[in-house]
Amino acid sequence: MQSQPGSSFAGCHVLAEFTGVDRELANDRVRLRHLLRTAVERAGATVCDMVDKRFEPHGVTVLALLAESHASIHSYPERGAMFVDVFTCGESADAEEAVRLLRQAVGAADAHIHKVFRGAGRQIVEPMAPGITRTWQLTDVLCDVHTEFQHLVIGRTEQGISLFSDSDRQSTELSQLVYHEALMVPAMLLAEAVDRVLIIGSGEGVASQMAVAAGATHVDHVDIDRDAVRLCAEHLPYGYTPAELASAEAGLGPVTVHYTDGYEFVANHTGPRYDVVVIDLPDERTEPAQHNRLYGADFMKLCGDIGAIVVGQAGCPTLWRNETLIRSWERFGETFATVVYFGSDEHEWAFLSGTTGVLEDPLGTMTARLETLPYRCQTIDAVALAAATTPPISLRSSVTA
Repeated sequence: MQSQPGSSFAGCHVLAEFTGVDRELANDRVRLRHLLRTAVERAGATVCDMVDKRFEPHGVTVLALLAESHASIHSYPERGAMFVDVFTCGESADAEEAVRLLRQAVGAADAHIHKVFRGAGRQIVEPMAPGITRTWQLTDVLCDVHTEFQHLVIGRTEQGISLFSDSDRQSTELSQLVYHEALMVPAMLLAEAVDRVLIIGSGEGVASQMAVAAGATHVDHVDIDRDAVRLCAEHLPYGYTPAELASAEAGLGPVTVHYTDGYEFVANHTGPRYDVVVIDLPDERTEPAQHNRLYGADFMKLCGDIGAIVVGQAGCPTLWRNETLIRSWERFGETFATVVYFGSDEHEWAFLSGTTGVLEDPLGTMTARLETLPYRCQTIDAVALAAATTPPISLRSSVTA
């Protein structure tokens, strides 16, 4: 493998199993050699040498030595199948693209593809604000998938197994409990009862589990991305297990998962009101994004019509990236008679809870109910409630600015 001074010890290894391949093609070493060379070269790799071998009575192995590492095919003509292995280092060659092109070239009806990042791992550069980014070092990538709605990555970081959507960190093993308690606990403390809960987003499943632990007997969990929810259950050590998710998908317990658009679910809801409506989505974008409409004033009003307490992830309180928080604060203020702020110490998130009723002493209500809430908090006590429910002055002054 070609190495340059200062280059990183890292590579992308794509392992694939192709089935439904034409049997004659799978036994043709000359054509397979040509197709492998073409695929890796089109994907940016440099072929240094190639060897091939046809076995009796059938089967072919083709091996390409690349400047970036190697690629190979091992075929099973009698099964119409082949193993494919492409490993590349550096930025010039795309192992995943090489496998995609090869699958297309051999006409495989089906493919099982597994991608592994080796060596120094992979970096995800998370955009924070104009001119500011945060870099996450992944020592192991467990999942890297483009679903219909997002690019989902799950991998090991210094904060444990972590979830990323479109390069934005969504949750980490270390801090997810702090985040989810900041989201759920204040809203559940404001509610007179916690029996019926609607959760929109929050694909990990932790919010649903907390609602059940707080006494909810009916939880509707709505998420538009079936693949993302299932991948979270498969790979994350928190939230749904695969068995719990399968039960929720079948509606066999207190939690029922609905794979549909959250806006449509709320707009078409005709059943009993919810005690708590939870909106837990990726942060609102300043640019157009599909989920932005679930932050809008119209959606907030719809949620208020079907729920006693509405809580949402509202953005960041830091001065250099609080634009979406200010917008959420204004919308909640226009929609609800009582708005309660809660700032979490999980990285940088803040949450807003709203109700159409007037609460004279929200903090007193939450503090009084804290000891009797069936869910036992690990990161919030009475002192934390008092401290975290004071909005920053930049937010309070924005109303009169």
